[in-house]
Amino acid sequence: MKFDTVVLGAGIVGVCVAVHLQKRGRQVALVDRKLPGNETSFGNAGLIQREGVYPYAFPRGLGSLLRYARNRSPDVRYHADAMLQAAPFLWQYWRNSHPARHAAIAKSYSTLIEHCVSEHRALAADAGASALLRPSGWIKVFRSEAVRDAETRLAEQWHREYGVDFESLDAARLQQMEPDLDTTLLGGLRYTASDSVSDPHALVTAYARHFESLGGRFLIGDASSLRDGWEVDTNDGTIAASSAVVALGPWSDRVSSRLGYRLPLGVKRGYHMHYAPRGQARLNHPVLDAEKGYLLAPMAKGIRLTTGAEIARCDAPRTPTQLAAVEPVARTLFPLDKRLDDEAWMGRRPCTPDMMPIIGPARKHKDLWFAFGHAHHGLTLGPVTGRLIAEMMTGEDTLVDARPFRVERF
Repeated sequence: MKFDTVVLGAGIVGVCVAVHLQKRGRQVALVDRKLPGNETSFGNAGLIQREGVYPYAFPRGLGSLLRYARNRSPDVRYHADAMLQAAPFLWQYWRNSHPARHAAIAKSYSTLIEHCVSEHRALAADAGASALLRPSGWIKVFRSEAVRDAETRLAEQWHREYGVDFESLDAARLQQMEPDLDTTLLGGLRYTASDSVSDPHALVTAYARHFESLGGRFLIGDASSLRDGWEVDTNDGTIAASSAVVALGPWSDRVSSRLGYRLPLGVKRGYHMHYAPRGQARLNHPVLDAEKGYLLAPMAKGIRLTTGAEIARCDAPRTPTQLAAVEPVARTLFPLDKRLDDEAWMGRRPCTPDMMPIIGPARKHKDLWFAFGHAHHGLTLGPVTGRLIAEMMTGEDTLVDARPFRVERF
């Protein structure tokens, strides 16, 4: 079987790349070992973060570093046996998180973020999935004045620099919007221009079905079998394509390294669990507990509790200690009832040390392209990444300047 392009990886990024290429007349094969949206894209917090102009930085304050070093913080945990391997990545991550460097990164990163909601809404409309998007924003809640004031200053800065809209909520206004939250909260911030998703897996599935309705082909296969040419082994036989796109998220370096690329791709793992609300309690928005490092989101299956970051080897055994640590706190924030999942879900976020994705051509090989490294914003940036890759591959003018995301920066 021959195609114009084979896209490796059927998470949100790979599916969106495949859709945009197929829309432009390419005959595309989308290949993954699982059905679309069943890895990292399955378990995120469901946020399309228009406010996320500054990617998540490494903490630099001595107090924060000492707190994380004790490995008891609810928002960040690490496996000791992974730290030696992760050290070079973490060192570069720390350096790039210097305020001046972080601000420079935001100038490029914000060009992608600017289009995240509009590109999702356009793709969801084409895919008949608009009902999965909620245009009501999300809320960050506060327990202390110091954190509230610091976060409000950041929101004001983002508004000045990049037009990020937000609403400050005092305790009364927060209770009006979310009457079942803990009444001792001091207030919150609502990011009004962001969307949320009621079922991220269903959204990726809808985008994948739209890809197939356009004439694209999804195949179960082994992405690591990619050979120069570009050939890939699938359950339906070997396929060949004139070009290939690597969009394998945290496993992308397994293909790229075999082809001679040494890319500093790190992994942050995370967990989620669904709960039934107690009685008639209702959660109207995704809510981030700013001081405890977890998020509650209303989903089709129930209330999803998502954890912060776990630094570990990509395929190390699951250790959902963060979930166990924050669940009791989350139960005081909102009346959660019984668990709805048999076990905690675990996902892996693919991260680069400069906090920006790798999007563009792989210069050592003709017609090989990269689209990975989106860290916490894979769902947010899937459609805009898909459009950007497709525009570059077909020679169109690009929606944004793609040069800051090129692989050569490493």
